[in-house]
Amino acid sequence: MIILIDFGSQTAHLIGRRIRELGTEVLIVTPEVAMQKIRSFSRQRRDQDDGRVDGIIFSGGPASVYNAPRYKKRRDIIASDYEKGAPTIDPEVFKLGIPILGICYGQQLICQLLGGEVKAGFKKEYGPAILELKNQKIKESKLLEGIPDGITVWMSHGDEVIKVPNDFETIATTKTIPHAVVENKNKKIYGIQFHPEVVHTEFGTEILENFLKICGLNPKRSTIDEKFVENIIKDIKDSVGREKAICALSGGVDSSVAALLVHKAIGKNLIPCYIDSGLMRDGETDTLRGVFAKHYNMDIKIIDAKKEFLKALKEVADPEQKRKAIGKAFIEVFERLAKESGAKFLVQGTIYPDVIESAGTKHARVIKSHHNVGALPKKMNLALIEPLRNFYKDEVRKIGKILGLPEQILNRQPFPGPGLAVRIIGEITEKKLEILRKADKIIQQEFEEADLEKKLWQVFAVFTGIKTTGVRGDERAYGETIAIRAIEAQDAMSANFAKLPYELLEKISTRIVNEVREVNRVVYDITNKPPATMEWE
Repeated sequence: MIILIDFGSQTAHLIGRRIRELGTEVLIVTPEVAMQKIRSFSRQRRDQDDGRVDGIIFSGGPASVYNAPRYKKRRDIIASDYEKGAPTIDPEVFKLGIPILGICYGQQLICQLLGGEVKAGFKKEYGPAILELKNQKIKESKLLEGIPDGITVWMSHGDEVIKVPNDFETIATTKTIPHAVVENKNKKIYGIQFHPEVVHTEFGTEILENFLKICGLNPKRSTIDEKFVENIIKDIKDSVGREKAICALSGGVDSSVAALLVHKAIGKNLIPCYIDSGLMRDGETDTLRGVFAKHYNMDIKIIDAKKEFLKALKEVADPEQKRKAIGKAFIEVFERLAKESGAKFLVQGTIYPDVIESAGTKHARVIKSHHNVGALPKKMNLALIEPLRNFYKDEVRKIGKILGLPEQILNRQPFPGPGLAVRIIGEITEKKLEILRKADKIIQQEFEEADLEKKLWQVFAVFTGIKTTGVRGDERAYGETIAIRAIEAQDAMSANFAKLPYELLEKISTRIVNEVREVNRVVYDITNKPPATMEWE
């Protein structure tokens, strides 16, 4: 058992996933109850070799340790301490004799609580850095055993450790971070400034694997299999019983996998619905209608709600308000359907990146409210079923493959639930939607012809809302700007922009400005995640 203390990191759940993939149980807790959980868990299961707490991980987090209150005994702590300041932990945790690994904010907090010093970095870092092993002492470090010098690691921080506590050694640096990896070998306390859990950190899984070995565990890499999927279906069946459920289908892989899982669990008691919000891409509704009729053998209800959604979005420009308006409109439609059919449950294809960007944990910050999560009204007449809530996109695809989903759906690029509304900067109008659909269709056609569509996580057009001056036929033109976003990723928690051939970008640009008369400029987004998100809004 590894206890993972979540200080509000966007990737706390991803750390848990990596540990589970190595065959080890993980319990994610908040810092306020961490010591209580560790002690009670140990008391209840101390005689079981498979139930003891073998290690503790401090996650990263958005706060600064400058604001972390100096720890007071539990009887003196009040709720406002955590609301006003950054989350902290009882220093008694370091006396338990249990190996500890701190990641990013976790490293900084360890060093601060044990007498080190943290300050705002010379510059904030969001992206790759090269890890340099400091000296021969590295050979004695079990945390970096087998890790070569010069690997690329992924940074996302503003503060940094400038002085390590007594009895700690620095075993790796980067060009900007003097204490990128620190350790107290005797007490088995380790701190790393970068994120080993994201796919962009080379040998990240091996570093976590080494920590599990330090904890006395024997990590073994595991995969999702048929038995795993059968258990999900059984859980759904037990939860829903003989009641009816409405499923929010969009045609994407998430909602399709969620629908099939629930369909296998409750059969005809599932009522799959596709709501045409008017915010879909060109030809999307007709395509999805054909796909579901052919592959799912389900009686899909197609609901035309274009006017309803456009009315809800009228004069709404703020992206958070857009998402909330869309979430509210979806629920209103589903509740009407539920009343007609007698359904008591709503099935959604929510996955974990949707949850974490909506501040799904106590100390996390809202990045953007997903319409399935943060944009839902507090009071609903339907109970939610989200069988994929704790999974990432690549895991969802594995589940879909086991379920026998056709490749046409399984390998579809992600499309946001709010649709084109979050790819239009500013207020939504039918004219802007028309322009964006035309531009996006050209992009999809060219990527398909270049055989690049399946190699990318996402590729799409963005209506930027920026007008610029151009020239058409020797006359001044004042037109719209379209941005192209093309992304390479594995689990959506981090991503790189795709290094596309200039010839392809030029061809797309030429087609858009020639075929979409309202547009006279095309730009390419070369920002990674972090600091950017996948979508512009």
